[in-house]
Amino acid sequence: MQISFIVAADENNGIGINGDQPAFISADLKRFKTLTTGNTILMGRKTFEALPKGALPNRRNIILSRHIDFSPPGCEVISTPEKLETICTPEEMVYVIGGGEIYNLFFPKAQRILLTLIHHQFEAVDTWFPEISPEKWEIESQDGPFEDPKNGLHYSYINYTRK
Repeated sequence: MQISFIVAADENNGIGINGDQPAFISADLKRFKTLTTGNTILMGRKTFEALPKGALPNRRNIILSRHIDFSPPGCEVISTPEKLETICTPEEMVYVIGGGEIYNLFFPKAQRILLTLIHHQFEAVDTWFPEISPEKWEIESQDGPFEDPKNGLHYSYINYTRK
């Protein structure tokens, strides 16, 4: 199985404020949908609960949770990171979509990071993405900066591969 991270982070690697994203960028949400549709997404329970409509359509939704009785419709729930390897095929593309604890757990196993870098530093951030070390990761492609017409935020897409 191939594990890729897909994440939007600010200049300090901030990814969350009070259980939600610090900002929503329309083009980034479309990119997320395009990349993940038809594939598997892996998330923590809190990330799942932050989704406005539950399981994301046209994707295999897997949730890692310590709550053994948690069983939302349209999702598979696993209780340990190791379980992912037993339920996914070797050729399966798995996109880890958060949150912070899940990114940290799977960071050593990820082969790619699809980062939307928001050129801003949000206050009140309480969840961070792990540091992307240039000794371990190289930039595969970079696009931008762009400006979101709704909120005026500038952002870039940076794709990393593990060295």
